[in-house]
Amino acid sequence: MYQHILVPLDGSATAECGLREALRLAAEQKSKLRLLHVIDDFPMLMEMSAVASFEASMRKVREYGQDVLSKAQAAAAAAGVQAETVLREVTQGRIADIVVDEVRVAGCDLIVMGTHGRRGFSRLALGSDADLVVRTSPVPVLLVRGNADQS
Repeated sequence: MYQHILVPLDGSATAECGLREALRLAAEQKSKLRLLHVIDDFPMLMEMSAVASFEASMRKVREYGQDVLSKAQAAAAAAGVQAETVLREVTQGRIADIVVDEVRVAGCDLIVMGTHGRRGFSRLALGSDADLVVRTSPVPVLLVRGNADQS
């Protein structure tokens, strides 16, 4: 039924629950995953006092995003699921807009994501953004809740 599933990831435990569900679905339906990590650097820009510290922080954030994607891709390979990774940066707009845009760009037919995610350093806020994705997505969205102790 679903051929290409978008999975937004931020490294949070709830996003991991979403990834596990996406892997299960993809394995059952022989679907391909598109693993997405979004870096929102605008809030960091407002918090950083020096350009040098901003650049160093952005380098760490990019490395973190690549690590999240690498681990998710390894999990997909272990499950026998084909997966591609995408790291996107946004300086304006909402992360939800990037997620919905990625669906259109990649031709995905389902989004599987955690109900809320990590705030702070990585800035991928899948809480309020999850609501916005559900309201604006042109494809179905499967929201996966984490365990009670992960909120």
